[in-house]
Amino acid sequence: MFKRGSRSKAWSGPRLPVLIMFLVLILIVSVLLFGKDSKKPDSSFGLLKQKWNSFEPSVQFHPTVELRNGTDMIWQIPDSPKAVLLLAHGCNGRAVNFWDRSPNCPKCIGLPEERLLVLHALARRFAVLTISSIGRCWTMGEERLIVKDIIRWWVETHNLEKLPLVALGASSGGYFVSALAMDLRFSSITLMIAEGMFDQMDIAEDYPPTLFVHMPKDSYRQQKIGEYMEVMRNKGIDVAEIECMEFPLSQNFLADRIPGLDQAISAKLFDLLREKGFIDENGYMRSDGRATRWKAALRESKAIFLDKNLVHHVQEELNLAFAYHEMTSLQSEQIFKWFETHMN
Repeated sequence: MFKRGSRSKAWSGPRLPVLIMFLVLILIVSVLLFGKDSKKPDSSFGLLKQKWNSFEPSVQFHPTVELRNGTDMIWQIPDSPKAVLLLAHGCNGRAVNFWDRSPNCPKCIGLPEERLLVLHALARRFAVLTISSIGRCWTMGEERLIVKDIIRWWVETHNLEKLPLVALGASSGGYFVSALAMDLRFSSITLMIAEGMFDQMDIAEDYPPTLFVHMPKDSYRQQKIGEYMEVMRNKGIDVAEIECMEFPLSQNFLADRIPGLDQAISAKLFDLLREKGFIDENGYMRSDGRATRWKAALRESKAIFLDKNLVHHVQEELNLAFAYHEMTSLQSEQIFKWFETHMN
């Protein structure tokens, strides 16, 4: 029979100091092992395990390409849609970046992060509309009126007027969406790697709930977002932010994120980045992908044959890993929950 008294005596003896010393030793070792590297991936790091083709077979691209008012638009409406999502690209982007190449869209490019945003939207029954800017970046004057008319025409044409309308814009597209929200009634918006145009607009209390998805390495933008969020909260506008942190690369990372890039090439690219010192001993990018001479190193390599059509795809993922300024789909779960909780 278990005796409480005998157990109490055992723990009150010399074993207790030994146990305490043992626990302290474990704590010290843990700090030494894990406290060296202050770089920590954000909460979305687990989503890196999601591969480019990990969606249900029913979630596939079937886009329609149209030209209206001098600009191209590409869209897809799932069965029984519950909302309409406008996606606005950044500078140098186009609507074709969001969709895989197919007979319906032979010029589509399907950049890894853009295409995943669309697939997440379709999986949650969002009708998706992408529009190309007229120039390299979005402008805030006449182009706002053009896009507003396109959206209204498209929504009415497809009998989607009763559905909530939401928008996500990245970089230049984020500025554009923040201004467009003055013209259209969005249920909510997401501004990605953009602080918005709030220093140039007099927003009212009925401005749509706004989610900022940003990368704190860009300290100026982080500061501006903090300022704008305070102003918006003071006006009673629902606002929130998601901080996107850097994360380490692995041998399988590029193959997992980019359609058409196999595991062998992915591993060789990782080894090349490590050999040239573009990543540190823990797999983190030392510089933004745009500032890294990985393309020159690739051209000099005789062992890696990367499809030239995938160079921009690799560039995007390296930028994303450094986490300074890039489109990201890693926070899709949080983004779409934001949209869904603001639909009424």
